[in-house]
Amino acid sequence: MAPVIPPPLTPSFLRLSYPAPGVLLVTMNRGENLNCMNRTAQVEMDAVWRWLDEEPTLLVAVITGAGDKAFSAGADLKEWNQSMSSSGADGSRYNGMSSAQAFKPLSRRLGKKPVIAAVNGLALGAGTEFIVNCDLVVAAEHAYFGLPEVKRGVAPIGGCLPRLIRTIGLQRASELALTGRNVSAQEALAWGLVNKVVSREEVVQEAVRYASLIAENSPDSIICTRAGLRQGWETAAVERAVDITLEREFAALQKGENIREGLRSFTEKRHPKWTPSKL
Repeated sequence: MAPVIPPPLTPSFLRLSYPAPGVLLVTMNRGENLNCMNRTAQVEMDAVWRWLDEEPTLLVAVITGAGDKAFSAGADLKEWNQSMSSSGADGSRYNGMSSAQAFKPLSRRLGKKPVIAAVNGLALGAGTEFIVNCDLVVAAEHAYFGLPEVKRGVAPIGGCLPRLIRTIGLQRASELALTGRNVSAQEALAWGLVNKVVSREEVVQEAVRYASLIAENSPDSIICTRAGLRQGWETAAVERAVDITLEREFAALQKGENIREGLRSFTEKRHPKWTPSKL
């Protein structure tokens, strides 16, 4: 069934399809760059999730990445480095976007309708932030997760930190976020970050199967039930916690030297040389 309301744009980063009744499949289509998120991706993501909530024929979405190497490697650090290096940039904006705009499309999405992640490879940085805020997560056996931001002088500030604590607990969240190490699909399953692990050939199919089970139900009940789940999980303190950290610590981080050094060293393919923190 074709959507009643057409998509808000003709995406270049995202590929949209409809694999089952009531199901939207969103594919991050930048496989040659490990589906990392640039400015175009942020704008398209925001528009598509808003459209999902408005489109009456769609009840649930599945998000995955093109290819079988990566779900998403996170933010486009080369683009970010260029933005930080541009004339007059003070670090308070990401490629012309405020922090709230840049990090909101999925990792901070509230929305009305559920989104299921089909993790078809590595999910790093924003990729992991996305799945923390998805309603269900299906992972391929070869997938792994990580928050390597501390290794590049930035921070996983898109909303996942307070949510991650609620999902896997303080100690595991601290291990993931402070060490920057990668976690396998099986370990993520044991931690409760993933619903199911399947073969790489089955990951999208299994996510669509979950989506179809949801789409069989009352649209009103889906929205109402999800709202109840989210209200219990989120509470008002989560978004306030994100905002406070964005406004204070992350604003200060973006004005410091270590973020510039981290992004430069990534672009130059060398180890970063950190300076003492002034936060």
